[in-house]
Amino acid sequence: KKGRGPFRGKMYSEMNHRSRNRGGPGVRARLEEDDGDVPMSEAHDGPRNRYLPYGPRPNRTANIHITVRRDLPTPERSSSTSRDGGRRNWFKITIPYGKKYDKSWLLSSIQNLCSVPFTPVEFHYDHNRAQFYVEDATTASALKQVSRKITDRDNYKVRGSSFINSSAPPQSLQNELKPEEIEQLKLCMSKRYDGSQRALDLKSLRVDPDLVSQSIDVVLNQRSCMLVVLRIIEDNIPELQSLNLSSNKLYRLDDLSELAQKAAGLKILDLSRNELKSDRELDKVKGLKLEELWLDGNPLCDAFRDQSTYIRSVLDGHELPPPIAFDVEAPTTLPPCKGSYFGSDDLKVLVLRFLQQYYSIYDSSDRQGLLDAYHDGACCSLSIPFGPQNPPRNSLNEYFKDSRNVKKLKDPTMRFKLLKHTRLNVVAFLNELPKTQHDINSFMVDICAQTNTLLCFAVHGIFKEVDGKSRDSVRAFTRMFIAVPAGNTGLCIVNDELFVRNATTEEIRKAFLMPAPTPSSSPVPTLSAEQQEMLAAFSMQSGMNLEWSQKCLQDNDWDYGRAGQVFTQLKVGLVG
Repeated sequence: KKGRGPFRGKMYSEMNHRSRNRGGPGVRARLEEDDGDVPMSEAHDGPRNRYLPYGPRPNRTANIHITVRRDLPTPERSSSTSRDGGRRNWFKITIPYGKKYDKSWLLSSIQNLCSVPFTPVEFHYDHNRAQFYVEDATTASALKQVSRKITDRDNYKVRGSSFINSSAPPQSLQNELKPEEIEQLKLCMSKRYDGSQRALDLKSLRVDPDLVSQSIDVVLNQRSCMLVVLRIIEDNIPELQSLNLSSNKLYRLDDLSELAQKAAGLKILDLSRNELKSDRELDKVKGLKLEELWLDGNPLCDAFRDQSTYIRSVLDGHELPPPIAFDVEAPTTLPPCKGSYFGSDDLKVLVLRFLQQYYSIYDSSDRQGLLDAYHDGACCSLSIPFGPQNPPRNSLNEYFKDSRNVKKLKDPTMRFKLLKHTRLNVVAFLNELPKTQHDINSFMVDICAQTNTLLCFAVHGIFKEVDGKSRDSVRAFTRMFIAVPAGNTGLCIVNDELFVRNATTEEIRKAFLMPAPTPSSSPVPTLSAEQQEMLAAFSMQSGMNLEWSQKCLQDNDWDYGRAGQVFTQLKVGLVG
């Protein structure tokens, strides 16, 4: 087909620019009409033999013909003009028979040998060919130099000739926003703008629900979209001080070069979790007088051996202050861990009585009795660490499905779903958790806040599971309760946060030993789950505190009926 073979003359830039008056169009006109390939070759390059796919292969070499082809562009889309007036062209890379190579291997092999980082755009296979686009002539020229330098997995040398010419931009980059779409984008950006902080959050803008519902595709790594955003900033919020562009798949920063003029007061720029491969991209935003620049999660971060090298490269030679160090004499012993903190004896009695009653029911065979402990509008959540690190027997699999660890769970719908609301749902959820036995003597209690109408306290301790696949597995927990007064001497939970993890070796060693003094300094000895349930019920029915209720039950050999009769007789005698 006409124009498919390599054009062996000099590049257009090396020719006389005058038209050859031979009764037809000049060289430039012919180049624009032919769908041909123009070699990017130096003047001293000799002629090259035509590639014959079925010809002899004397050195067992695998010929890959890497062609940077020109598609006929429309004048307004074939190139764009940068701020300094230079042309910005796209180049289409075509690799005949490239389909037999794995995409990751092929691109990685080219990148490893290419002198500049590049981002392949719209990589795809067309029949047996592999094709992708790159932007600017520098990148295309560097790709041309890769020819004859790649060796495939079978130790075949990959060689070929590179041909350079401009192409229309990839189809995905040609989308320009319509006026009505720009208006919707303005509304979206106004919702994401915090006027009090002068901060604009454009994180993951393409998947913004308002834009997606209107079928508006705003891709910030497309020049047309980024320029619209910058124009909106310039016209509406030039006082902007903080801009978050994280998670937008930005692979170059050319389009941000004018940001310094649009928002001169910008101090914070978040470019984290994008596709920036070289710190040279940062040269394009040097005009900004930034106080904070976030780059974590970009490929360029992997090129530095440590954090200080990374910081110094980003700061472009600016000296860092000396590192802060602590002049601590060794060896140093940390002060011992303090015990529970209650604030006052009255609070101590109130909280310990509540915990004794709560966990006697929680560790029973039926947790429905906890309904009386929760407010009608109570809420509850469970969180566990990222993943199991122990053998399967000790894993936390039973808790995974209900874990609301907000460091890992980003979906707002799931976050809301895993928050249990109302006391009925809370207790139903607690009933589904594995059956347990808590070591009351391991409890550490800290009162966090207290007012006349609210009490916030945390409980740390150890428990073990008493049935199921993880029977006898020892866990550690922290529970944060927020409670309000109930009756004269009780508490009612309005918020309950439970954190569960596997116990450490030291915690397991100390768990469920015969109690010496407990962290609560309570005289109550360790009781079985059945005795704890009986004690809580007897205390509630009789109105006596836990200490006297336990004494009555112990004196009657834990015979609930007989203890009740004795208590009734004593009560009648006192009244009489």
